[in-house]
Amino acid sequence: MSESSSAAAPPAMLGKLCERSSLAAALAKLPRPWVFTNGVFDVLHRGHVVYLAQARALGGSLIVALNTDASVRRLGKGEDRPLNNEMDRAIVMASQEAVSLVTWFGEDNPQALIAEIRPDILVKGGDYQMEVLPETALMHTWGGKALALPFVSGYSTTALVKRIRAQAS
Repeated sequence: MSESSSAAAPPAMLGKLCERSSLAAALAKLPRPWVFTNGVFDVLHRGHVVYLAQARALGGSLIVALNTDASVRRLGKGEDRPLNNEMDRAIVMASQEAVSLVTWFGEDNPQALIAEIRPDILVKGGDYQMEVLPETALMHTWGGKALALPFVSGYSTTALVKRIRAQAS
């Protein structure tokens, strides 16, 4: 084996990462209906993985928008959050079979990105009251649906971080 052929090719999952400036071209290649979800996804756990699989089952492609590090800090999850930076979170997210595309948003909410993408289905976690979200009203302007998926009980990154801190002290 020659030296050049022994170098490992970049993992295919990196092709799922998409800057906002390249979204239109990347979206054009994805099968519809497009399912969209967003969040921090700081420490991926069982609850996240089940949620992602359920979301993906609703359509042809699952688009995940991650909060940038700056937007996570504005959410008030703690001054040391996110624990994993946005690129690390994106790569872990892209490794998930259910996920078709990963992008980021730096705003306090994903409305502008949702308006740009115009997904067919918006999915949020079970703690959201979908009927009061501005994203739901936005989705309805083009005939999209907005759904809440139930949480997998007992899984939370915030609770996990608290438990780790308690055990360390």
